[in-house]
Amino acid sequence: MPLAQTLTTVPVVVDNEKCIAEKGCTVCVDVCPLDVLRISDITQKAYMAYDECWYCMPCAVDCPTSAVTVNIPYLLK
Repeated sequence: MPLAQTLTTVPVVVDNEKCIAEKGCTVCVDVCPLDVLRISDITQKAYMAYDECWYCMPCAVDCPTSAVTVNIPYLLK
């Protein structure tokens, strides 16, 4: 699979310092209706695997450590 050659952004950003997925937390993954969040096998942290976010926000609202941020585009605000 080719790697992206340009800087890209995704709507859901996870702060790895706050994420406690390595301790067994999977709240953000469980509440995502589109199943776009995953726990990395390498870092044991949550990340956005697919850019198909609906900006519904349960991942950010339900995160117990506030590690998840959903960047809503200006036109949707």
